[in-house]
Amino acid sequence: MKQQSDFGIDYPIKRETAPKNFLKLFYPFHYSVGMAVEKHLSGPDLTRHQTVILWIIHSKGEGGHTIHRKTIERLIGEWYELGSPAISKVLRAMADKNLNLISIKESRTSAREKVIRLTKKGQATVNDMMERTEAFIRLIADELTDEEISKGMEFMSRVGAIVESGLDQKK
Repeated sequence: MKQQSDFGIDYPIKRETAPKNFLKLFYPFHYSVGMAVEKHLSGPDLTRHQTVILWIIHSKGEGGHTIHRKTIERLIGEWYELGSPAISKVLRAMADKNLNLISIKESRTSAREKVIRLTKKGQATVNDMMERTEAFIRLIADELTDEEISKGMEFMSRVGAIVESGLDQKK
């Protein structure tokens, strides 16, 4: 039986040692894997903030293409320390004729609220992001067994659901 991985995980894996082992994996996974995936999502042309905004529109927006600015601000604030003026600056750059990734319009219900919508170029950029990153992740998956993929996805999905349920607020 394997005694230790490259990340210093203690084997055999047990419930009692899970928090310590999880913590040993956190930064290598978060930064090595997370940054590699983010690099592929961003590609050669997008900044980290532009990438996350496109991801938010794609994953949380109505129909994957339309979202309120305040929703972007709330969601991006969960990932980055980025204030309203900085978000406005990124959005304006993304709407500029040079990038033309999004349009910014007044909401029908409130002139103060803005609605962000992907342009055709923005949707094509998101499609490219997804294809490029799926190809990268496919290379990783090719190194794993079907069981490892299934159990890994189950684990990440459950941990995400537990954390998103407000676990950190229950302590």
